[in-house]
Amino acid sequence: MPTTQLPSTASLRPDFIWGVSTSSFQIEGATREDGRGLSVWDIYCRTGKIKNGDTGDVACDHYHRYREDVGLMKALGVQAYRFSVAWPRVLPQGRGSINEAGLAFYDRLVDALLAAGIEPWLCLYHWDLPQALEEHGGWLNRESATWFADYAALIASRLGDRVKRFATFNEPSIFCLFSRSLGNMERSNENELHRMIHNVNLAHGSAVDVLRANVVDASIGCIHNRQPCRASSASEADVAAAARLDDYWNAAFPDPQCRGEYPPSMRAAIEPHLQPGDLAQICRPLDWFGLNHYSPVYVKSRADSMLGYDFGDKPADAALTPIGWPIDPEAFRETLRATHTRYGLPIYVLENGYGNSDEPDRTGAVIDPGRIEFLKAYVNAMNDAAAGGVDVRGYFVWSLLDNFEWDSGYSTRFGLTYVDYASLRRTPKSSFGWYAGLIKAVRP
Repeated sequence: MPTTQLPSTASLRPDFIWGVSTSSFQIEGATREDGRGLSVWDIYCRTGKIKNGDTGDVACDHYHRYREDVGLMKALGVQAYRFSVAWPRVLPQGRGSINEAGLAFYDRLVDALLAAGIEPWLCLYHWDLPQALEEHGGWLNRESATWFADYAALIASRLGDRVKRFATFNEPSIFCLFSRSLGNMERSNENELHRMIHNVNLAHGSAVDVLRANVVDASIGCIHNRQPCRASSASEADVAAAARLDDYWNAAFPDPQCRGEYPPSMRAAIEPHLQPGDLAQICRPLDWFGLNHYSPVYVKSRADSMLGYDFGDKPADAALTPIGWPIDPEAFRETLRATHTRYGLPIYVLENGYGNSDEPDRTGAVIDPGRIEFLKAYVNAMNDAAAGGVDVRGYFVWSLLDNFEWDSGYSTRFGLTYVDYASLRRTPKSSFGWYAGLIKAVRP
């Protein structure tokens, strides 16, 4: 791999961690095997709202093919793998009776990672709430904080002898906003959105305490999707709308978790759900800040929407990925600096990647130069941020594998590895070789 193709990493720490990330519902499949319960996404997939009618029933079949996937990680040379546990796989009803077969799967996965010299980074929640708990109000029920703490205790007791890196949630702003505000508008009202935000924050704090109590030398964080919210025009209304979305998208979770306060713009709306001691319960000591970043978000005013904002037009000259997301390494640099300044925690970039509709060429190879150029530009931006004093300690590509990309189903591919969904054959893309070359160059 010629060094001219590699980004600058001179300002990164000698112990900088290179990794890849996935999530349970997006890759595991086996949704009706070995006692797993249904998740809210299993039910949502049945509504027909997913592109092409896709479901997570098989996904990448990681449940059966995890050893092959660990082998891919070893070939990449990554030091760490961020994955999530499927709550309904280990607690089919979300609480109560434990599913031993589900826990045994994660035993096997963790053991295989450690045998390959790869550190497991475990995220407790990546959006697959047990459907049984949704039927009891889900995150709108304040008891959800207790349910989540009990689930965290189970995972800590089973895996905490081998797993030390834990994240409570992945992108809480995204699953809250898109289920109660930016998406599914017919189910939404402001009171429900603010109650959900607060209950998820309470669950985070409760889980942190449980992990501290049950895992020796635990290293704990939460993973936040932070994207600059930019007005689509210079109009006063659009500027105000962008500022509102910025509070909900970028601050509604890390501010109370790390600073002990909600953004001023939402405090009155949160107050009906706030009980004495709640903010202290939410703001528990953390070891690191998990950052997911892809692109800026462009925002316009929309008077008939819940909070007065909606997605707006991107600049006409914006460089875009094939799925229409802006390519803006400067926004990544800006986000790293802002996160460092505001929260003062070590930062691990736990998702960054490039969506495409990759296909094999006539030789069977999957050549994806656009992804390579994207990753190179974003690693360069990260290096620049580190040179300016940002305490960034790791970078994980989204994703190891092409997978189920939520409402886009299987039509969008973010993987370093191509997955033929008919045969489930894995084919490393050219970006896989590039990333392996980068890691080898900086961590020989």
